[in-house]
Amino acid sequence: MKRYRPHTPNFLRDHAHPVWRDLALTAVPVIVLFVATIAAIIWLIDPAPPKTITMSAGPRNSIFMQAALEYKKILARNGVTLNVLESDGSVENLHRLLDPKQHVDFALVQGGVADGVDTSKLTSLGSIRYLPIAVFYRGNGVTHLADLDGKRIAIGREGSGTRVLSLKLLAANGIVPGGTTTLLPYDGLQAATELIKGNIDAALFSGDSATREMMQGLLTIPGITALDFTEASAYTRLFPYLNEIDLPRGVLDLQRTVPRQTIHLIGPTVEIIARPSLHPAISDLIIEAAQEVHGSAGLLQSAGQFPNPVAQDFPISQDATRYYKSGKSFFYRYLPFWLATVTDRLLVLLLPVAVLLIPGLRLIPALFRWRVRSRIYRYYGALIAIERSVLDGATEDERQQLMAELDDIEDSLNHLRMPLAYADAFYVLREHVGFVRAHLNNPQWAKARL
Repeated sequence: MKRYRPHTPNFLRDHAHPVWRDLALTAVPVIVLFVATIAAIIWLIDPAPPKTITMSAGPRNSIFMQAALEYKKILARNGVTLNVLESDGSVENLHRLLDPKQHVDFALVQGGVADGVDTSKLTSLGSIRYLPIAVFYRGNGVTHLADLDGKRIAIGREGSGTRVLSLKLLAANGIVPGGTTTLLPYDGLQAATELIKGNIDAALFSGDSATREMMQGLLTIPGITALDFTEASAYTRLFPYLNEIDLPRGVLDLQRTVPRQTIHLIGPTVEIIARPSLHPAISDLIIEAAQEVHGSAGLLQSAGQFPNPVAQDFPISQDATRYYKSGKSFFYRYLPFWLATVTDRLLVLLLPVAVLLIPGLRLIPALFRWRVRSRIYRYYGALIAIERSVLDGATEDERQQLMAELDDIEDSLNHLRMPLAYADAFYVLREHVGFVRAHLNNPQWAKARL
């Protein structure tokens, strides 16, 4: 039967490696695991903001499209590409946001178009401007919308927010489709032209059609009058998304005093509506762009009035609330956008990082101790194998081979670099090497001890 022969462990071939290598081989796996875990947390819990987003705006050359193109320029300064989609207006914008198949991140939507629609899946980043409703009619003496019953009225094109709001206001005054009143899909220049020609009796203008030039031109044409919403307060109570908007005397043309007296108007605000998945950093950039585009004084607003966190049909997002309350964070004020994003995300993850880092720092010394002691224990494994071979009655030739192996072990120990903290275990090991050597030199003594 072939007797078991011990083999010198492989680690003895590298007996002179420095202690720092043990430390590196112990610490590097822990560090790699820590970094990988943090990267996974950042990716899954707080992903990086996208570099490309999509916005649904409005018709070409509309105020919605003009605002979207300004947003695009501002976002580009921060390395974010904005894809702008044309649409028919607020109604189509809202439908795109609600359709999961449409890859739209945010859009401009006027108040009042979301009735009967579940808007719980969308959030508002705030209101950016007023969108007044102006009613012009032929003749005079009309004091209420109800007075237009039986007339020919332009209420805006299909799919537009103007049409949706016009139908609601007329319905509140008893004028509904299918009745004696003719409701026509004209808006803007077409509606104004038909009104001047006398082909229609009244027209409702809003948004792009209710421009300063349009209202000024109509008010200077004899026979055309603007409806004064004397019941504006009632409208704002019945339709909470509406606001009272005054057109002061002379505001359109001071030299010719247009209008001749203050005209009371009503109208909703336009909101920036987004999906909840919009990244917080992108949300901040959009509001910042809105402040730059809509923050100055205008015909119907004072400086700094817009954007604001006043939302009507949609809940204001938590990110928007935080931004309006405290503004940009410290890092976003003084660092480039992408660097600030990384820094901010790391701060958010500070607690989970600490939870992982502290056990990791404790694990490294434990692994280092295990690695150093395991080397000592493997030496003991070799010594035990040699001693058992002696006790099993090794021949003289076998004993000489065992002696050579023991010399290799002792030579390895003479070159072994051991941390000072383990010097006691090291010297005890050397004593045991001498103990096994005594067994090899006097096998009869070893058997007698048993």
